[in-house]
Amino acid sequence: MVGVYAAVYSEREIGGEPVPFCNLAAFCVLEEYRPHSLRLVRALLGQKGFVFTDLSPSGNVIALNERLGFQRLDTATTLVANLPRPAGRGTRVTTAPAVLDRVLTGRDAEVYRDHRQAPAAQHLLVGRDGAHGYLMFRRDRRKRLPLFATPLYAGGDAGCLEAAWPAVAAHLLLRHGLPLTLAERRILGFTPGGPGRVLAQPRPKMFRAEHVGPESIDHLYSELTLVRW
Repeated sequence: MVGVYAAVYSEREIGGEPVPFCNLAAFCVLEEYRPHSLRLVRALLGQKGFVFTDLSPSGNVIALNERLGFQRLDTATTLVANLPRPAGRGTRVTTAPAVLDRVLTGRDAEVYRDHRQAPAAQHLLVGRDGAHGYLMFRRDRRKRLPLFATPLYAGGDAGCLEAAWPAVAAHLLLRHGLPLTLAERRILGFTPGGPGRVLAQPRPKMFRAEHVGPESIDHLYSELTLVRW
């Protein structure tokens, strides 16, 4: 084997209809065979009817994707400090699988069931004033430092998750050793308050689809949930 383009396949429901997704996950070709790389790409993209996502493109792949019709997603991201602040009265954060199984319903329950064994995905539930918020996140490295929480999916009551974010941030810091969160607004639905700065050049994420818009693209069923780095 001299080259591989690994892909993750899923079927998603959009507008009440099933839509096949192909997530381009990992692309590696030995240097002496690089002239044939495009054959791998065209074989994948030749599949009809798929929505294609590339959520961690790097190097020359970004420009190649753009030439092949991929669009960039809005990845506006704020780097937020996770501070050891006490949780407000009545606010609780848990990672207990039994609680997540009992509390989550509908799409959130389906997403959790599909990803609870995914190696890179971690899950927490926050409860406040009778409402709950669900967060799926991963540990990321920047400059070889594994100190960053990256949200992958936000469910439950969005207002609850935002209001209880100080407790969530403290949990990420004290229980997971993650002092910083890469808060992508498109995924969270809000920008957490507190010390932080907007990234000038957030990492690109891309997709290609004929009849699906960027609002239907997320981080699920992808290498972001399946591969630690």
